[in-house]
Amino acid sequence: MPFRSSKTYLPEHGFSCCFRQWKAHSHCAQLHGYALGIHLEFECDELDRNGWVVDFGSLKSLKGTFESTFDHKLLVAEDDPEIDNLLYLNDRKIADVLVLPAVGCEAFAQMIYETTDIWLGDAGYKPRVRLHHVRVFEHDSNSATYTGAGA
Repeated sequence: MPFRSSKTYLPEHGFSCCFRQWKAHSHCAQLHGYALGIHLEFECDELDRNGWVVDFGSLKSLKGTFESTFDHKLLVAEDDPEIDNLLYLNDRKIADVLVLPAVGCEAFAQMIYETTDIWLGDAGYKPRVRLHHVRVFEHDSNSATYTGAGA
């Protein structure tokens, strides 16, 4: 596909979350947080009538989904052996806990890819536009990329 455009949400856009990777044999097994960055790469063969791959203004609802998933959330893997204790923090209104199938940069990149791919269909961009990949940044040194099966 000859045309690509991208949207990047830098960490200051409100994706500050806390999680732990309980299987890790390092400090990552403890609760820790990042202000995540998200990079979306779109592609198409044919531009729309405005000469665009996607209208960046239409991404506001998608950004809202990212905010409600990540911003000021404690993200917990559904297989975390401490899930009951972490959910207790939610019950006590100490943390806004969201249980996910998995946590970490790679898992977040895949989840964001799948969410964005659905959004493209709902927003009327499919089949003209395809999501090439998603990259999630913990900070300048750590990131993970998920590329869809068709890329």
